[in-house]
Amino acid sequence: MIVKETKLKGCFLIEPTVFGDERGYFLESYNQKTFNQLTGLEVDFIQDNESFSTRGVLRGLHFQRGEHAQAKLVRVILGAVLDVVVDLRKGSQTYGAHYTVVLSSENKKQLFVPRGFAHGFVVLSETALFAYKCDNFYNKASEGGIIYNDKTLNIDWQLEASEFIISEKDQVLPNFENVIL
Repeated sequence: MIVKETKLKGCFLIEPTVFGDERGYFLESYNQKTFNQLTGLEVDFIQDNESFSTRGVLRGLHFQRGEHAQAKLVRVILGAVLDVVVDLRKGSQTYGAHYTVVLSSENKKQLFVPRGFAHGFVVLSETALFAYKCDNFYNKASEGGIIYNDKTLNIDWQLEASEFIISEKDQVLPNFENVIL
């Protein structure tokens, strides 16, 4: 497993070791001991989530506030997405900065998203099966978000806006400057 810290402190890109042969492949998608050793973090994941989406579905940018904040380990099992994270940690050297990476069933990369980050993705393939681990339970009263087309963040989602399929809830999220943590 190769673990590299992104330009956002505490956010890691993870490439598992893949063992392939004529039958297919095997990989260890998560090992707590290895993860903790390679990142220097101690994260206890307590919930696994999965979503299935079609091309152009944009989910995000979402986060949980306060004691319900969540760290996530995200990956794509089928298809490809552009994964996006935004540092919301006031006082961080990268506050307001974002990082994007293509996660796919081909590259098998994973992204560790620390607490204090907003997270979202858009589906680049015809369909995508997206899975993620969380270190805290979801709490509806603590959810927050940032509008996907925020002018300050200026995220390149790699698709034309006309291709986006966005929930009503995500279409009315506040701008970055109006986010309350």
